[in-house]
Amino acid sequence: MQVSLKRTGGFAGISRTKTVDTENIPKNEADQLRQLVEAADFFNLPENITAQTNQPDRFQYILSVEDEGKTHTVTVGETAMPGTLRPLIEWLQKR
Repeated sequence: MQVSLKRTGGFAGISRTKTVDTENIPKNEADQLRQLVEAADFFNLPENITAQTNQPDRFQYILSVEDEGKTHTVTVGETAMPGTLRPLIEWLQKR
């Protein structure tokens, strides 16, 4: 499984990208990453998750997961992020 996270926006407008491949990390971390993807029900999330109102200087996340031949990408605004997705994004950011 390969997971990529791109964070854009914020006050400074700095873009950060991080990619994690379960083949290149310890097994316990790979298992944890898989569990977070499953807990988020990632492959069933819509491609775009946006807030009702646009708020300046907020982060936007573009998260892509490739696993066993299927790929899904979700773009989500900081204020619209589902609670099930937050642990996955936080885990990736701490890596």
